[in-house]
Amino acid sequence: MLQDPNLRQSLAISFGAIAGALSRYYLTLWFAQRFGINFPYGTFFINLSGCLAMGFFTTLTIEKVAIIPPELRLMVATGFLGAYTTFSTYSLESLALMRSGNLLTATVYWLGSAILGIISVQLGVILARFCR
Repeated sequence: MLQDPNLRQSLAISFGAIAGALSRYYLTLWFAQRFGINFPYGTFFINLSGCLAMGFFTTLTIEKVAIIPPELRLMVATGFLGAYTTFSTYSLESLALMRSGNLLTATVYWLGSAILGIISVQLGVILARFCR
């Protein structure tokens, strides 16, 4: 059963995601208790630390330590960091687009995600208010 690579990969991502989501939750609570809620310190820290971890881990596993099993890479990058913060994936993809010379595409993705994300949240708020 565990010989199936699809099952191993799915389990690796799932276990990483559990740890990432719980880390995000408890760090957010800790920051709110420590510094208050006037600024989203927890989310700010999580986004920046997640980006740092994504850059470090993906570079390390691709350029320096290529023998790391794919399941472990999926557990950390897709599972843990994906659940910890999707901002790290967004930043990694933006950087990849910039490095490949697709500056216009990178800019549209970078700004579009941020601006349209805020608009989409507001649209969701408006739609939810119409529900009874």
